[in-house]
Amino acid sequence: MRYQDINAAAIDRWVEEGWEWGRPVSHEIFEAAKRGRWDVLLTPTRPVPHEWFGDLRGKKVLGLASGGGQQMPIFTALGAACTVLDYSEKQLESERLVAEREGYDIRIVRADMTKPLPFADGEFDLIFHPVSNCYVREVRPIWRECWRVLKPGGVLLSGTDHYVNYIVDNDEREIVNRLPFDPVADPAQREQLEKDDAGMQFSHTLEEQINGQLEAGFTLLELHEDTNGEGRLHELNIPTFLIMRSVKRET
Repeated sequence: MRYQDINAAAIDRWVEEGWEWGRPVSHEIFEAAKRGRWDVLLTPTRPVPHEWFGDLRGKKVLGLASGGGQQMPIFTALGAACTVLDYSEKQLESERLVAEREGYDIRIVRADMTKPLPFADGEFDLIFHPVSNCYVREVRPIWRECWRVLKPGGVLLSGTDHYVNYIVDNDEREIVNRLPFDPVADPAQREQLEKDDAGMQFSHTLEEQINGQLEAGFTLLELHEDTNGEGRLHELNIPTFLIMRSVKRET
């Protein structure tokens, strides 16, 4: 079984168990967004600055691995035409649920982001990509595909992991793993994940996450850091995630 399919099945289970990233927004949150009161997350706790989005009215937005009915409803309420791509059926069910409840159209695509994205060159004005490439072994091809499907001047908003979470034990007190954390190559690391029902996760260097975007042709405009939101690393204020705003350079 491919690791991508293991992850899709795992996320489907987590959603059924009440996973926080699979709980769709309420009608009240959707209505508040229409009145201009909203926030969205790329990482566990830090809201994305509103100025990173600009005016979304009439813009084409791709939610990349962004199912769950949490962000696309907000962008729709703000006037965007949204497409969401995810590999989890349950995450996409949440998108359908909100769209049907609120009466709006959204293009829903089930696809594996490790493959070429099923979209035309220059199709989107903005890509919203929450933390999810930790479930992917190679991230550089994803950045190249993001560059391809964005219009010149288009914006990529991404949430990415540091590698810190992958070196510590579950109590976040001891360093127990070598890097890279790669359960495909390391049976012991795969056993750790299976014991915790954590899917197949992979560490990535800052070179992969940041230089990968630069190599693809993006200009990095701004970044912030975020913590896990809970646990010992959070209590010690040790950042474990990046939030990045990048733009596809005009040619």
